[in-house]
Amino acid sequence: MKRIAALISVIGISVFMTGPALANSLVATSPIAGATLKVAPSAVTITVEVMPMDMGNEITVTDPTGRRVDDGTLTVAGNEIIVGMKEITESGVYKVSYNIISEMDSPLDGSFIFNFSTPSISTPSTSTPQEVIPVTPVKAEGSDFGTNLFVIGLLVISFAVLVSLALYARKIFKER
Repeated sequence: MKRIAALISVIGISVFMTGPALANSLVATSPIAGATLKVAPSAVTITVEVMPMDMGNEITVTDPTGRRVDDGTLTVAGNEIIVGMKEITESGVYKVSYNIISEMDSPLDGSFIFNFSTPSISTPSTSTPQEVIPVTPVKAEGSDFGTNLFVIGLLVISFAVLVSLALYARKIFKER
């Protein structure tokens, strides 16, 4: 009985000593993924859950024709990575691709889009309607591995406590 209780306590302690694995995920973007902008952004900001490393990260912004419109300057400020933008004037869907590296984690790769609509001055002349590109918001994807591991650990510990209490109650009733 003591061996079982000792084994259960060792398992419980090892579950508590093992911290959840860090899993980087996208927290926020500016401009917001899937948004339609009337004013051209001067920078694109990506906020992640785990602090990124100072070097090795990559963010590229391309216009509707596939040309790069970011200026290539990356700044890491806490959990945010900021890339400067060249002046954009062309309407359409812009794609932001990123590869973010943090310590003790696999790289976070992905992309999102935003739509830029240049302000237009209405004229009385007839014009051909522009093609509207539907934009669906992109859901930020992340890993729930750490949360799942924590919940499973709690379930194992609660089962161990249940077994320990049952064994203790059995011992008390036998002694009476």
